[in-house]
Amino acid sequence: MIAYILRRAALLVVTMLITSALIFALTQLVPGDIAKLILGREASEEQLQALRQEFGLDLPAPQQYINWLMGFVMGDWGRSFTGANQDVRPQVLERLGNSMKLALMTLLISIPLSVFLGIIAALYENSWLDSLISLTALAVVGLPEFVTGLLLINGLALGLRGLGLPATSSVPDNTIGDWINQLILPAITATFVLLGYISRLTRAGVIDELKKPYVRTALLKGLPWRTVILRHVLRNALLPTITVIAISFGWLIGGLVVIENVYNYPGLGALLVDAVKQKNLFLLQAIVMVIIFFFAVANLTADILYALLNPRIRLE
Repeated sequence: MIAYILRRAALLVVTMLITSALIFALTQLVPGDIAKLILGREASEEQLQALRQEFGLDLPAPQQYINWLMGFVMGDWGRSFTGANQDVRPQVLERLGNSMKLALMTLLISIPLSVFLGIIAALYENSWLDSLISLTALAVVGLPEFVTGLLLINGLALGLRGLGLPATSSVPDNTIGDWINQLILPAITATFVLLGYISRLTRAGVIDELKKPYVRTALLKGLPWRTVILRHVLRNALLPTITVIAISFGWLIGGLVVIENVYNYPGLGALLVDAVKQKNLFLLQAIVMVIIFFFAVANLTADILYALLNPRIRLE
């Protein structure tokens, strides 16, 4: 098992190295002179050259990449081109914490709801209840995130003002009530994206397990139906679902760009949009690296969980 984890961790390192090179190469294709963008067209050539030297923009591209990568690994993520010339790292980490709060709230809603609906649909396969759950899940997945967000804002925040839900979300404090008040609408919007995938995968896994001989054997031995489902069927049926849930956490960290902008939530996705608009290269590079890192860690976690729950993976 340790050898398996080490192989997967080594693959993660290689993935991050390749990704870092691609990120740097793509940011170098940004049109325009960054120095002129920062100082304006009226800046003198001496001022432009001084700025290029300050940020290392006058160095050859390979040297810029090595300096940036080594600095990133050591915790120096560069300085923002805009604003008060702030360090990039504190900005990114602050927004990362905000996005993790929204991701956690989303998982607390989406996982129990999706798994429950998937189990119900599987137990009543081909019934009207199964069809209703499946069609509803597919329908909400097909809705664009900004459409779902605007519908919730107009229907719940503005239409039902008595609920006290804000139309725009801010970072919650440490109270459960404020977490629910500030994050419930964007979390529901993100839940709609995950609902169809997780519920359908759970449904397929449970149906497949119910058809296996061990289920019939357990029932013939007199085990209660509930015990068979909870202790045996779900343990095997939810293996693929656990993998998808782990990967979904990586998506929730950096994939909520639309949702964060609809609700004006100060997360990592919203900061990414600002960095692109401002052509803030160091900030853009740091955000994308953090997002890719969480995706890679989420995949590694999913592989480890799958190996722990499925001994055949460890043997292979």
